[in-house]
Amino acid sequence: MKAFKLLLIIIAIASIESCKCTGGPQLMPNVSGKAGEVVIVISKSEWEAEVGAKLRSILAIDQPHLPQKEPMFTLVNIPESAFSKIFQTHRNIIMVNILPDLEKPKMVFQENVWAAPQIVTTISASSSSELAKIINQQQDRLTGAILMAERNRNIQNAKRYEDRELRALVTSEFGGSPYFPKGYSLKKKTENFIWISYETTYTNQGIFIYRFPYKDSTDFYLENLVARRNDVLFRNVPGQIEKSYMTTNPHEEPSLRWIRYNKRDFAELRGQWEVQNDFMGGPFISHFFMDKNNRNIIALEAFVYAPRYDKRNYLRQVESLIYSFEQF
Repeated sequence: MKAFKLLLIIIAIASIESCKCTGGPQLMPNVSGKAGEVVIVISKSEWEAEVGAKLRSILAIDQPHLPQKEPMFTLVNIPESAFSKIFQTHRNIIMVNILPDLEKPKMVFQENVWAAPQIVTTISASSSSELAKIINQQQDRLTGAILMAERNRNIQNAKRYEDRELRALVTSEFGGSPYFPKGYSLKKKTENFIWISYETTYTNQGIFIYRFPYKDSTDFYLENLVARRNDVLFRNVPGQIEKSYMTTNPHEEPSLRWIRYNKRDFAELRGQWEVQNDFMGGPFISHFFMDKNNRNIIALEAFVYAPRYDKRNYLRQVESLIYSFEQF
């Protein structure tokens, strides 16, 4: 009898441990679909009318600061009758519902409904006009949630396949570092400047980390950040031919905004770079913030060179890495 009871206890413990190991998102399939894609589950009539037009005007606008036109997201319209298991595992899903008895329109965000890591947004209202109204009112939340989901997937992959030596190197110099996945390598290191990149035959995704002394708040003005950036790149990033160097494209006005993310405040500069005296260029994103001692400004910069390809997803991949920065 004692042996039988002991056997039951062992089986129970094993069952509990099995649940711990395989429960939750681990049981779900991985998400499907390409980066930047959004499946929108909506009737054909609504997609071709006001609601669909409103969604396209928000989600399919041109991604700013790219050399060629590319939409912010690639939209895939699926009617509810065709929304099968094949589409339920997609990474980004928007469900659009008209519920005549619904008193107040609502937009609900859920994670890992049918797959992981997934975001599902459900937009419900009593009529088409109410749907269009809430989509317009909540457009920043809608785009922000999908962009964050895309970014978090990239960061999770970087952490899963982290190159710890690169992160340790940057941390030792700057008191913190992004996460770098395997495949990235150190290209250049000088005083106050590190260049790390992932290069293939036709693409280059690079990250610069550098610092410069802080004088006063005017250092964060747009024109001053661009001037400082150009000076650093002139001294550290030469081109392939003599007297060529990376700089900010003067024909494309950069944008500047302040962001609070993961308990950090930083100025985000977006624009296009070019190589002076050569025919190379592409998009970049820079983050500028104070170091712990408030003596220097640290810059994290992501850039892409991919002349044969669309650049939106390449840029989001490397942009996610500078968002993963952690200070110690």
